[in-house]
Amino acid sequence: MPHNISLITTIAAALGFGLLFGYIATRLKLPALVGYLAAGIIIGPATPGFVADTALAGQLAEIGVMLMMFGVGLHFSLDDLWAVRRVALPGAVLQIAVATALGMALAHFWGWSMGGGLVFGLALSVASTVVLLRALEERGILDSFNGRIAVGWLVVEDLVTVLVLVLLPALAGSLGGTHSESHGVTAMGEANLWTTLAITLGQVGTFIALMLVVGRKLFPWILWQVARTGSRELFTLCVIAAAVGIAYASTHYFGVSFALGAFFAGMVLRESELAHRAAEESLPLRDAFAVLFFVSVGMLFEPSILVEQPLKLLAVVTIIVVGKSVAAFLLVLLLRYPVKTALMVSASLAQIGEFSFILAALGLSLGLMPAEGQSLVLAGAIISIALNPVVFRITKPLERWLGKNVALAAKFERPADPLAELPTSVPQEHLSGQVVLVGYGRVGRRIAAVLSERGIPFVVAEQNRELVDQLRKEGAHAVAGNAGEPAVLIQAHIARAAMLVIATPDTFHVRAMIETARALNPNIKTVVRTHSDEVAELLRDERAGEIFIGEQELAKGMTEFVLANMSKKGNHHAH
Repeated sequence: MPHNISLITTIAAALGFGLLFGYIATRLKLPALVGYLAAGIIIGPATPGFVADTALAGQLAEIGVMLMMFGVGLHFSLDDLWAVRRVALPGAVLQIAVATALGMALAHFWGWSMGGGLVFGLALSVASTVVLLRALEERGILDSFNGRIAVGWLVVEDLVTVLVLVLLPALAGSLGGTHSESHGVTAMGEANLWTTLAITLGQVGTFIALMLVVGRKLFPWILWQVARTGSRELFTLCVIAAAVGIAYASTHYFGVSFALGAFFAGMVLRESELAHRAAEESLPLRDAFAVLFFVSVGMLFEPSILVEQPLKLLAVVTIIVVGKSVAAFLLVLLLRYPVKTALMVSASLAQIGEFSFILAALGLSLGLMPAEGQSLVLAGAIISIALNPVVFRITKPLERWLGKNVALAAKFERPADPLAELPTSVPQEHLSGQVVLVGYGRVGRRIAAVLSERGIPFVVAEQNRELVDQLRKEGAHAVAGNAGEPAVLIQAHIARAAMLVIATPDTFHVRAMIETARALNPNIKTVVRTHSDEVAELLRDERAGEIFIGEQELAKGMTEFVLANMSKKGNHHAH
């Protein structure tokens, strides 16, 4: 065939081999993700036989990153980001500092320059958002409070990395590298450096402000206009065009990364009532391109490094999987969050990905880092991504073990958290026959407002400490913690409560909550919300009390309205 078909060949090979090896991996009880990485190694330049186009695969992977981040934005509101700022912002910045210091120490030991060590350390410090999302979605905890902390943490990491990518060329000369004209950098003084920093922050700030002020009104309106045409394909096209178009514009005009641009695109489209449909329509394409992302990562792998530098690679993997995780675990505990949250966040960060490759490539082009550094970063990424599902599995037994070792758990848990206990000033009549409300999200807030209006006493159990603090300032009774743990419900005085209302979308701990409530109060009435018919069926089998399924209740309310109005119309005709 005379014309160039390298794009078709690359997509066909990546998806075909991805399917084959993904299937083999799942049959071997391994995550499909490991199969996709293996497929990339097979069609990559490092192995004999067919070789796909690495440059094209990299661009396809970039689209995968955009669509995945857009999907997260659709589920993640500005309120969610604001709610986790006190743990995500200091946690992410300190964790990057610790991991970078570990990487620099290792590079110094190998005799690299300070600049090379800095780039290497930064590359090891930033986790892959795509890998994290896959892990959270597979476990059904993307919308949980701990899931939101992990996503917020990685958004902060992405923002820090964007800043580093812009400043690195400007600092290359003083760090022992070469000034690269291709990066638009000439000899720079300190004044120029501050100018660059101010311009960068200004650009990122302008982009975020534009998205939040103009984007929040404009894009949901455009989506609504397209939806009114009644064309499904136009609607899907609008969603994908918004994701990719905004991501491209954010990079081209504001110097923000594709991933971050797409994330904000999703976040502003979430303001639309059609956000749920937008997420559904773009899901198949997001999944296909996510596979291309993992295959393209595999294609970059250089297997010879396993033989040539096994000890160096082991040290790199240890920093990524152990060093970063331990640092994150201790930081989350220092910020007064429970062991469960600390374990979840540390497992989320035990890998590196897309930003690490970009940092390593930039470090190499600026003459800061040796070529061996890039190979170590890529190999470390592939091994840590493959190990990540295993790390997640370890968190459960670790949590149980810490729970059994009381003395050890006491060392890890922060001393008497005032928000984890109800104040003694709460009147006793409010703690007898009250409603225990688990979760203070969109549903919980509405229930609490009605209970307040009717003068019905209630106690809120909520994982978000900032929300609990705010509730107490407003005069409401609330305790911080995961209601799946008996201590939290005991603090909410479940033994004397009249009703347990579980208004959280996290159905993972519902059974534990109901078991605790019934053990302490056999006559208690329970009310549960869910969006899944399967979960509802499971809870009905266990006699979990009254169960409300989101879509069913909506349909019921709408049907009642229709019938009431039609009966009025019937009566009118009869007259």
